[in-house]
Amino acid sequence: MVLMKYNGYEVTERENCIIVENVKDFNPVHIFECGQCFRWIRQDDGIYMGTALGRTVNVSFSDGVLRIDNSNLEDFKNLWFDYFDLGRDYSEIKAALAKDEIMKRAVEFGYGIRILKQDIWETLISFIISANNRIPMIMKVVDSISRAYGEEIDFKGRTTYAFPSAESLSNAVLEHLQACKGGFRCRYILAAANAVVNREIDLDSLHRLDTDSARCELTRLPGVGNKVADCTLLFSGVKYDVFPTDVWVKRVMEELYLKREASFKEIQEFAADYFGNLAGFAQQYLFYYARENRIGAG
Repeated sequence: MVLMKYNGYEVTERENCIIVENVKDFNPVHIFECGQCFRWIRQDDGIYMGTALGRTVNVSFSDGVLRIDNSNLEDFKNLWFDYFDLGRDYSEIKAALAKDEIMKRAVEFGYGIRILKQDIWETLISFIISANNRIPMIMKVVDSISRAYGEEIDFKGRTTYAFPSAESLSNAVLEHLQACKGGFRCRYILAAANAVVNREIDLDSLHRLDTDSARCELTRLPGVGNKVADCTLLFSGVKYDVFPTDVWVKRVMEELYLKREASFKEIQEFAADYFGNLAGFAQQYLFYYARENRIGAG
């Protein structure tokens, strides 16, 4: 058994498992089922199995203790600490956002949400797949693409698959990729892969751009509109002042805040003015609260 203190947490490694104590504002259901990620699956015992950053792990949480199975101290420091955004005080964020009754209810309902810092390439492709698609189908397509083109991972005697690199997908044949059931989005996936491989776009440099410029850079790609771009920026931890808005989020904002029909531009301007640099966090609390309570679904 190895014990260390790391950024305010007590972290123990034992038998290929990491145990992190004193974790607050963390609920796996809220995190993995709020619509930000597609490769975490809840098992019958309530534990979530997921593949991210080239690793497959089991994650569980109880009474302030986070457990990551199939991991070690180095992976925790180099991967999972940032992936789960454990260096951020979400209590402060929720306090700042809970300035009206709507947001108070939303942050109380999704109290355990944390915005994951996912690999930006995987996030981009996942949200290209998300266009006009339901979450169960998105998960199936992402899994199929990973099985077809990703590298194998040995996880407790079973084989899982990492999300494929841009290089791997750039070599895909369209007809074979379409067998993964991505439909019309497969052309966009290939275009994005080729753009990254040919250095027509540098995903790793987007954090150095202002938000509008980063969004514009992503929307140069076929199949990437403002909503997909904003989701990519937010859920990879690149920009937190975006407010991903699709037709449903627009209806939610009209019903909860504006009390009238509004354009997408008006929704974006309202979110920027009202939530400021916390707009991305606000969107996730509102999205999860509204979806689970079927607000705006009529």
